[in-house]
Amino acid sequence: MPDNIALFATIILLLPMFYLLLAAPAFLLVRLDIVPVTRLLRGMFNSYFVALAIAGGIGTMAVLADGRPLLALGIGAVAGFALLSRRWFLQRMDVRIRERDCGDATAVRRLRWLHWGGMLSNAVQVGGVLACIPQIAAVS
Repeated sequence: MPDNIALFATIILLLPMFYLLLAAPAFLLVRLDIVPVTRLLRGMFNSYFVALAIAGGIGTMAVLADGRPLLALGIGAVAGFALLSRRWFLQRMDVRIRERDCGDATAVRRLRWLHWGGMLSNAVQVGGVLACIPQIAAVS
């Protein structure tokens, strides 16, 4: 019988990741020198990091209560990375937005690189979690 709690916790963890994986590329089609666009992009990344941290925290507690401390450590690491990344990422995004608003011509390009970096980081995390699903769902 597969461990349903561990599998469920992993799927819940993947939901915000898949959201960003699908939503973030749409911002590649618009210019980031438009103020409402950058506000929406910043809000999307902020929501992603918060949702991932909450899902990871809940998943960690559920899996730990189920008696799988190694898996709980892995899910907790994803949640912790989301919390640390949120602060780092949003601070840099705010700096780029301020630079853009002050007329820095290269700020939009650096903002776009930050956007690409956020998408790449999420894609790597999705790949890592998906790669672990066979071990998580393995019959005990």
